[in-house]
This record gives sequence, structure tokens and C-alpha cells, in this order.
Amino acid sequence: MSARGEIRFLLNDREVRLSSVGAGDTLLDHLRLDQRLRGTKEGCAEGDCGACTVLVGRRTPDGLKYETVNACIRPLASADLCHVVTVEYLRDPEGGLHAVQQAMVEHHGSQCGFCTPGIVMSLYALWMEGGCGSVEAVETALQGNLCRCTGYAPIIRAALDAAGRGSMADDPLMAERDAVMAKLGELGDGARVVVSRGGSTAILPADGDDLARVLLEVGNATIVAGSTDVGLWVTKHMKDISPAVFVGHLDDLKRIGVTEDALFLGAGVTYSESASVIAEHFPHLADFWDRIGGWQVRNMGTIGGNIANGSPIGDTPPVLIALGAEVMLRRGSKRRTIPLEAFFIDYGKQDRAPDEFVESVRIPLPAPETLNAAYKISKRRDEDISAVCGAFQLTQDGGTVAAARLAFGGMAATPRRAAKAEAALIGQPWSEASVRAAMAAMAEDFTPLSDWRASAEYRSKVAANLLLRFFLETSGGEAPARLSA
Repeated sequence: MSARGEIRFLLNDREVRLSSVGAGDTLLDHLRLDQRLRGTKEGCAEGDCGACTVLVGRRTPDGLKYETVNACIRPLASADLCHVVTVEYLRDPEGGLHAVQQAMVEHHGSQCGFCTPGIVMSLYALWMEGGCGSVEAVETALQGNLCRCTGYAPIIRAALDAAGRGSMADDPLMAERDAVMAKLGELGDGARVVVSRGGSTAILPADGDDLARVLLEVGNATIVAGSTDVGLWVTKHMKDISPAVFVGHLDDLKRIGVTEDALFLGAGVTYSESASVIAEHFPHLADFWDRIGGWQVRNMGTIGGNIANGSPIGDTPPVLIALGAEVMLRRGSKRRTIPLEAFFIDYGKQDRAPDEFVESVRIPLPAPETLNAAYKISKRRDEDISAVCGAFQLTQDGGTVAAARLAFGGMAATPRRAAKAEAALIGQPWSEASVRAAMAAMAEDFTPLSDWRASAEYRSKVAANLLLRFFLETSGGEAPARLSA
């Protein structure tokens, strides 16, 4: 198959073509070192602080879509056929400060200024969507931006003020959207892309079938989807990920479908792309979804990637296991489907061959009478990794527990169900006495480890208490047990 030997993208108002690109090269380094666009900062180099936030626009079936991303962990190769927008490109129709920037000045939203460009980019992305009108929306947009100086209050005031300034119709980036869409279309050729630098190779397959061929041809490749985890292999562990096969651009892996009994998500569907359909069909996950990373991480991270990396503290596997999800794996032209819980074998070991990839996930839709809940416990509420994640699905028959699925992350070497606790519940009334018996049985299900996120004792206590919380929230009490913060 013919391959293109360069990546092509738009950077602000310029076209960029690069043939010397390594698998681990980051968008941030290219912006700062090669393009001398130094408004975009490096703070944490792990996608936590948001100082490196830029916008990346890409063609979708619904038109050109811009999203905030962390440039520090965004591979440069994945910018192919995208429009990258940095803070230097923001402006009003007359070329002055954009409404968001001007509001930040007037409300003293910046002190040392290091984090300010990233914050401006996040607020600008929200402003483009017309979402700066509420404190809740602003706080959600800023989940992935840390500021140690201002206390955030003046930043929020600036965002709320910016909501009433300027016109989206007159915004330069909005006005040139059709031209950008057309230009990105001209840059695309439907070919596989292979670029390298210093012996480090990055490959972008042409489509899903080509991905299957590439993995068979290359062998022992690193599959990179959203790079919210792999990015840290590069920036923190200095790991060589070559040859890297990038999949985040593949429309084949971004399909979302709903049948009478299940939701199907392609492995390349991001948290942001799935948020609305998840909230519609699994309302108990709406709040949980907003606590997966920050806005930038949700825009980059994928469902399939969160499954495939096999982390015992990944957010989505316990939730999906509790719902009875299945994962479809593909190797060449052959596909196989297994229960998601069977995919995780041991720490760092999954039921996946090196040339096999996660293609999609099937999530059964719960029956109306099913009780469901999902909880995330972390040191800080927003943009933090779980210490313990608990997800529950329970079905009753005349007040008796007919079926129960209790899944946890952070409690073992893999995301896993609490089999002994489930057995203690099934056939018993849905009562506090039954729940406390199941809590006691849970001690036989898990022997968690202590680390800097939580002690083993804390994890065991929290996991058991989450089951009790689930009961209290679903037992028809007068006051809700759920806390708002």
C-alpha cells in the first residue's frame, strides 16, 4: 500500500508539512522549539496543569470541531490533517485582544501569568460554544487548568463577563471555519502515513482495515489512541514507543450505535464524544463521566485506550464490568468477543495478542427496574486518578436480590468483581442487614495494596462503605445520602 511520508496540518494561519517526526515527538516541543510559539507553556509535562492547552480542530461528519488538548502529551504525528490553534492566534475582529483575553485583563485574572495562556484557551473554547454563562460550566471547563496564584475567583468573573462580549459570528476563527474545513480536505489523501526521525517511527493507518494490516506487518507496535497514558511514558519515563501506530484519527473506531438492548462504542470514541449518549442511556454515569480527568483529557482519552492499557485504577473498566460489557478484539480479518472482565488477566497482562487491537465495546442497556450506581474516590475531586472506584448493578425480584454485579478498581491487580460479596447478596432481601453481610464478605474478595494514593486499610473500608452508600441511595429513604461535593 502506498504511504505518505509527511504529516500535514494547519498551524494558526499557516500550512505545515513535516517528514522528520519521531514517535515520541510532542506537539508542545514543536510549538515552542521549532515554531517559536512560546505562549504555550510546559508546566507538568503529564497533562495535569493545563498550561500547554491549545485547540485542535478536525473534520468530523458534523463539520469542523475544535477541542482543547494538552500539547505536552499530544504526539506531534497525531496533528496530521488538523488545525492547531495557539494563544497567539486569538484576536477580536479588529486584531486586538479577544473578549476572553480582555475580560481576564479587566478582572485581574492573571498574576504570575504562567498558567494564563492555557486558561485563556480553555475559556475561549467554552466561549465558542456559548457556554461561559454559568459558574458550573466555567468550573467544568477549567478542571484541567491549575493556577496557584489567583484562587480562581477573578478567572471565573472574567469568564462570566466574557459571555456577554463579542459575537461568535464575527469571531475570526469562526469566520474562517469553512475555509479551514476546505483546506484540511485538500491536505487529506486517504493514504497511510509513515514518518520517522532518528530511527523512531510513527505510523498513521489509512482506516480500520489498514490498522489491522499494519499491526500484522510491523509486530510489537505501540498502539496510541488518546495518548493520555502513553504520553507520560514519553515525557516521564523517557520510553521509546517506536514503532508507534496512531489510531485516534480513524473514523472506523469512532462509531457509536444504539440498538434495543445495547450501546456500541468504537474503541476510538473519546470520553467527550461519548458523554451525551452515556448520560442518555446510563444517567447514573453523567456525573461520573465529568470526573474522568479534565476537559483536555476527556477530549483526548478514549474508551478503548482506557480498557487496553489494563490499569487497575482506570475509571471506565469497573463501570463497564458492572454493566456486563463485552469487548470486541480484532487481529487481521478475525474478530472475537469476550466479557470485559475476562480481558484483564493479571497486573500488566491482558487477553490481547501484540498484533490484536480493541475494536469496540458493547454495553447492555439496563432494564428499567435495575439499580445502578458508580462512585469515584480520589484525593482531589477534579482531574485526579482514582484511589478506589466502585460500580454496582442490582436486580430485585419481589424485594429479593435476584442478580448483583459489584465491580471495583484500585482494589486488586486488575479491575475485578467482588464475587463473595455478590454471593452474599443474591437470594437475600435488599436490606441493610444483607448489605452489611456483603460488606463483611468483601474482605475475602480483595487484599488491596498501600501506595501514595491510599492505604490498604482505607481502600478496604471505602469499598465496603460504597456498597452501603449504594443501598442508602436506593432504599427509598427520605433524605438522599449523596453529598454534593
